[in-house]
Amino acid sequence: MNTNTDSRAVTVHILDKEYMVSCSDGEQHDLMRSADYLDKKMREIREHGKIIGSDRIAVIAALNISHELLTQDGNQEKIDSNIGVRLKNLQEKIEDTLFESQQLEF
Repeated sequence: MNTNTDSRAVTVHILDKEYMVSCSDGEQHDLMRSADYLDKKMREIREHGKIIGSDRIAVIAALNISHELLTQDGNQEKIDSNIGVRLKNLQEKIEDTLFESQQLEF
């Protein structure tokens, strides 16, 4: 988070602990969403019962979230490709419709 003069302390709760985190004005909502997501991931790991200790749970959660982000980046190329194909198809449909519309005018 940013540490400029426009920052404020926000309290977040992660795995039954309270943390004060400094963030810029306007970033509080994103910080809270991030903390909620991390809390959810850490609780999922704790509920599986194979990992003991908050620090270990936090590391595994961080690794899982990193993995999600990295694999999402790989999927982003597929998403971009699909969007490109869909946009091309849409453009062709628009051009066909415009052409048909022009033909009807004559």
